[in-house]
Amino acid sequence: MHVPAWVWALTVTGILAVIAVDLLVIHRGGHREFTTRRAAFWSAVYIGLATVFGMGVWAFSGPRYAGEYFGGFVTEKSLSVDNLFVFMVILSRFAVPRQAQHLVLMVGIVIALVLRAAFIAAGAAALHAFTWVFIVFGVFLVWTAAGLVRGHGGQENAGDNALMRWARRVLPTTDRYDGNRMVARVDGRRVVTPLFLVVLAIGSTDVMFALDSIPAIFGLTTEPYLVFTANAFALMGLVQLYFLLGGLAVRLVYLGHGLAAILGFIGVKLILHALHEYGVSWAPDIPIPLSLSVIAITLVVTTVASLAAAPRGGRAGSPAEVTET
Repeated sequence: MHVPAWVWALTVTGILAVIAVDLLVIHRGGHREFTTRRAAFWSAVYIGLATVFGMGVWAFSGPRYAGEYFGGFVTEKSLSVDNLFVFMVILSRFAVPRQAQHLVLMVGIVIALVLRAAFIAAGAAALHAFTWVFIVFGVFLVWTAAGLVRGHGGQENAGDNALMRWARRVLPTTDRYDGNRMVARVDGRRVVTPLFLVVLAIGSTDVMFALDSIPAIFGLTTEPYLVFTANAFALMGLVQLYFLLGGLAVRLVYLGHGLAAILGFIGVKLILHALHEYGVSWAPDIPIPLSLSVIAITLVVTTVASLAAAPRGGRAGSPAEVTET
């Protein structure tokens, strides 16, 4: 799949335009309540954009690459739902005001998208040069899947990484929020507000998620353009998904097991692909249609089983309720 430089430039420009609309039009300076109805509408818009883009890939490059894109997008979107749990913990820990949550999530995701682009470039170069990297990615995904089954999600340490500890130690900070400002003046000196630290926590934590999701999508396509666009569309709609599914995400009790199954399957697929490339006769190269079927069936079964097992009497907290302290 040859993607000319002008297509890359046009794609990046379009993504930046969508982000600008999200911050300047959808967000509207944080003065309007981001309700569930608004979240549902804009979630549908983002999924529609991702679908239209996939149909464009089909029209210009054929069903094979369209299948790879849709498989990558569905996988990234599914993994992003798991991210919502950690985002809720971070926003709750920092007691982020509701009117600032959209801005915090959007800026953090923009940072993560930029850093993921660097990961994608490095991963694509490594896979192109060394077939054995597929085995490394595959083993890592299987190991990650085993960790999900054991329940080692790391939510208790959400937002507490080396970068955050460095920021708290080096930067002058204040414990008080100042609207949507990340830098404020206190007693004549400039200090960073908790909003800055929250953005840093969201962005850096999402990069940690990329260590799982980037190898996973490379198991479905090795085309850097498709990997980048699938990640971009999955991340851009994550803010709206947060407000829409904040309560429902708590009820998806088997989500971790479903994601573990998907990551484990893709990990085995990567290992088999590497062995197939090395000429091992018994190692099949699993086709994209089968991968899409496994992912779709796993997600449907996980969702139905979770909703059936969720207690009827309880009421899951929304993002607004989670962050009220």
